[in-house]
Amino acid sequence: MFFLLMVSAATMRRYLPNITNFRLGFTTFNCFLVDSEVGSYRGTHDHMSKMMYATSCVSLSEHPQNDKEKEKENPVSDMLIDSFGRMHTYLRVSLTERCNLRCQYCMPSEGVDLTSSPQLLSLSEILRLANLFVTSGVNKIRLTGGEPTVRKDIEQVCYHLSNLKGLKTLSMTTNGLTLARKLPKLKECGLTHLNISLDTLVPAKFEFLTRRKGHQRVLESINTAIDVGYNPVKVNCVVMRGFNDDEMCDFVELTRDKPINVRFIEFMPFDGNVWNVKKLVSYSEMLDTVVKKFPGLKRIQDHPTETAKNFKIDGHCGTVSFITSMTEHFCAGCNRLRLLADGNFKVCLFGPSEVSLRDPLRQNATDDELREIIGAAVKRKKASHSGMFDIAKTANRPMIHIGG
Repeated sequence: MFFLLMVSAATMRRYLPNITNFRLGFTTFNCFLVDSEVGSYRGTHDHMSKMMYATSCVSLSEHPQNDKEKEKENPVSDMLIDSFGRMHTYLRVSLTERCNLRCQYCMPSEGVDLTSSPQLLSLSEILRLANLFVTSGVNKIRLTGGEPTVRKDIEQVCYHLSNLKGLKTLSMTTNGLTLARKLPKLKECGLTHLNISLDTLVPAKFEFLTRRKGHQRVLESINTAIDVGYNPVKVNCVVMRGFNDDEMCDFVELTRDKPINVRFIEFMPFDGNVWNVKKLVSYSEMLDTVVKKFPGLKRIQDHPTETAKNFKIDGHCGTVSFITSMTEHFCAGCNRLRLLADGNFKVCLFGPSEVSLRDPLRQNATDDELREIIGAAVKRKKASHSGMFDIAKTANRPMIHIGG
């Protein structure tokens, strides 16, 4: 039975200042990462393992020609175009299945069996596949998990991916637990955008939901992200009835003076998270809640491939968004593909079908053979996923296996 936590308004006010009183204090980073060999890599695993990892930046003014090269975008190949004409220029890469939290909507209470380390993609394998996608037209990569920051070579991953010619955006979704101390170096290594998951502003509720401590550390990570210049800092909040739906307007308050984009996400079903339609707070209901408190809420023009419905509030520095996967899907403009930590390739978050890229990769498949496998999977992508009740009954992996 879903647990209902009653928290007083006084308790809410006690913790809210921890985040609403952030300093802006932006730090300017003017750097460009030295060239790596990844963009043209076709060598062996051993060769890739020996590549040098740069730990410092070179001034943009010293390498203006590299900056211009980064601006160039690779044309979208047929490999990334499905049978409905959608061009898939956004790749989500799960770096690990491991996580330092145990969120109830992500991981079953009994836990999950994790893939053994030898069966996960190595750094060189991630880079080869990422390069294949980018040279075919992908211009945005998002790093996910599990929790991507628990991967020991996360800085190297960011450094090498950010140097792929044609890649415009390297973003990451993280729970923020250990992010604060790693973020300055990650930014130097090319991480351009950041999403931090936070579902409650109340520490007790955080510990109940995540089965771990660390609420204050997540707030510190949001603070650090603002300080080092991420704008906006996106804060992902999965809204669940009877748990945190009463905090929505408190989250919106975070956008008043800070460059925060609060993103309210409809509760979605995955294996083991005991999804129930009664826990779902629909987009229309969320919107109604916010508008009552903030009547100056205005819709922003969204890009056709945008997953969120974005809004601005008069007088607020930040913005508010709603991700409506369950009640108003955005399949028609979908441009996203997923590479899982075990090397499986997934063309739809809610689709059960997957195809392995790891196995042919380790069997010395050529780039053309890998492109053929990827292209065939993309062509099989359906026009849209099932309705929410069918999704709830469809076999799918736990979110921790798929990646956020």
